[in-house]
Amino acid sequence: MSERWQQDEDSDGEFDQLTAINPNDIRIAAMDLLARREHSRRELKQKLLKRFKADDLIETQLDRLIEDNLQSDARYAESFLRQRMNRGHGPMRIRQEMRQKGISDSEIALAMEEEAPDWFALAEATYQRKFGALPPEDIKEKAKRSRFMQYRGYALDHYQHLFD
Repeated sequence: MSERWQQDEDSDGEFDQLTAINPNDIRIAAMDLLARREHSRRELKQKLLKRFKADDLIETQLDRLIEDNLQSDARYAESFLRQRMNRGHGPMRIRQEMRQKGISDSEIALAMEEEAPDWFALAEATYQRKFGALPPEDIKEKAKRSRFMQYRGYALDHYQHLFD
C-alpha cells in the first residue's frame, strides 16, 4: 500500500506539517458520501479533491468503487432523472444538469429511455401546480407562463396546448 503526503495548512495559511494520505481513507470518505446519496464520478472526485490532495490516488479509488459496483454513473443518472421529474423539471433542463454533473450523453439517453417519462403529462402537472386551471388572461400572462415552462426545461410542444 502506497502512502502519499500532503501539507496541512494552519489558520494563518502557512503549511506547518506533513500528513500521510492513506488510500483507505480516500475510499472510506468516498463510501461515506455514497451512503448518503448517489454521486456521479465527477462530483465524487471534486468532493474528494477538496479533502485529499492526491489526484492519482483518488482516481485509483474511484476505479475500485466502480469495479465493486459501489459507484455508477448510470445509477446516478436514473436517480437524478426521477428526482428532477418529481420536482417538475423538463427534459432539456434535466439533460443540461446531468451534463454539468459529468454524465455522458449515452448514459442520459439510456436513463431517459428506461424511465420513458410522459413529458406532456409532467408538463401539465407542473403547469397546473403553478397556475391552476384558469387560462392566461392576456398576452403578457401567456408570455410569463411560457417563460416559466421554458425555464423548467419543457419544449413548446409539451405545454402549448395548456394555454387554450
